[in-house]
Amino acid sequence: MRKNYFLLPLLLSLPFILNAQNNPAKTGSHVTVYVTAKNTDLRFSPTETLTLKPVGQPPEGQVSVFVDPTKTFQTMIGIGGALTDASAETFYKLPVAKQQELMTAYYDKDKGIGYTFGRTNIQSCDFSSDTYSYVANNDAALKTFNISHDRKYRIPFIKSVQKTAGSQFNLFVSPWSPPAWMKDNNDMLNGGKLKPEFMQSWANFFAKFIKTYEKEGIPVWGYSVQNEPMATQKWESCLYTATDERDFVKKYLGPTMRKEGLGSKKMIVWDHNRDLMYQYASTILEDPDAAQYVWGVGFHWYETWTGAGMQFESTRQVAEAFPTKNLVFTEGCIESFDFARLNDWSLGERYGLSMVHDFNSGTVAWTDWNVLLDEKGGPNHVGNFCFAPVHADTRDGSLHYTNSYYYIGHFSKFIKPGAKRIASVTSRGNLLTTAYIAPDGKISVVVMNPTDEKIPYTLWMKGQGAATTSLPHSIATLVID
Repeated sequence: MRKNYFLLPLLLSLPFILNAQNNPAKTGSHVTVYVTAKNTDLRFSPTETLTLKPVGQPPEGQVSVFVDPTKTFQTMIGIGGALTDASAETFYKLPVAKQQELMTAYYDKDKGIGYTFGRTNIQSCDFSSDTYSYVANNDAALKTFNISHDRKYRIPFIKSVQKTAGSQFNLFVSPWSPPAWMKDNNDMLNGGKLKPEFMQSWANFFAKFIKTYEKEGIPVWGYSVQNEPMATQKWESCLYTATDERDFVKKYLGPTMRKEGLGSKKMIVWDHNRDLMYQYASTILEDPDAAQYVWGVGFHWYETWTGAGMQFESTRQVAEAFPTKNLVFTEGCIESFDFARLNDWSLGERYGLSMVHDFNSGTVAWTDWNVLLDEKGGPNHVGNFCFAPVHADTRDGSLHYTNSYYYIGHFSKFIKPGAKRIASVTSRGNLLTTAYIAPDGKISVVVMNPTDEKIPYTLWMKGQGAATTSLPHSIATLVID
């Protein structure tokens, strides 16, 4: 009997298609509007309930947000942030009540913003209080492998996250550098390259780390090959050209993970800025021997600070060129920390701008950098202090929520794993939008206004509509029953 494999994608998407057809835009459907806005007290605040009514062709010049739930795209895997040494160490400097507040704020799906995704570091990174390795010098057999360093803060911190977030939480892991003796500069910091004679040992290291963490009760969903492989940093870093990473993946890392029974873990390549993303990803993914091991392509946003601008077109074209692979935003933060800027509204707008464009380009998961930092923007052993959505002032045990927390939350709180992105466009570029439909048919439409003006607009969906207004410097999520 011939099997109709071509029917599988249709069958898998059938529940979404049926929900979209059954609930495209019924007259009388309610739309609850949740708003966060500058110069107001609105934070995820329900401001109004709209009712969809029949509307005709929108007139020329009317600002509209057009939503089409019958056109579906990628499925959401999760949104979250990094669980670094710095976040964990800062967390345990807080009073117990504040620790619980933070867990609820980030990971409770009802009382908080419902993070379901996370990242942590393999060995030390810049957001560690010191540089450390899990193995002794020249131990290529990894007989001394030991993660006792992580048991003090990071492992219990991750377990607290898992307990609060529940079974939908997924964690991926990333190395910043191999041990110093494996590199040609004999230093975990300042770039350098992995020596050829230690490539197999380093591949074994990945498997060792994942299996050890899982024995600690921390499931690992996936991993990236190298954080920022094209950057010589003053902190932990290691350089790979695209061909270097391609060859390491196909000759060492991919086969080793498969041999160790870890072939189902999601391998993410690149894990660096959008600017070189297409060239680097295509070099790896056009090689079938390497591509067979690769689940997706990770990217950061720091190309903006070089003056190149946010290269959203790179992301979109990678998605179009390699539709069987997945896109993951693996890191982003606002650099150059200043405690006096904690209420700066531009912090959150940077997140909103990136998230709308990244999701509309096909991104399936989105990871902020540190979930928590202290009043100095650290701890950080090289002075590379940055912003996080939430800062702890360890001097008095208080927590400070920047508007980044709320901007990210307008996505993570309302758009859950399993939701599919649907068509959503604006008639004027001064509004930004993306939208998702959940398996139960509920639709969430995010509308962001980065301007100084109030913008009246009509939410328009399949001949049904409702009028509302976008406040200056605001982000809103419109939830359609």
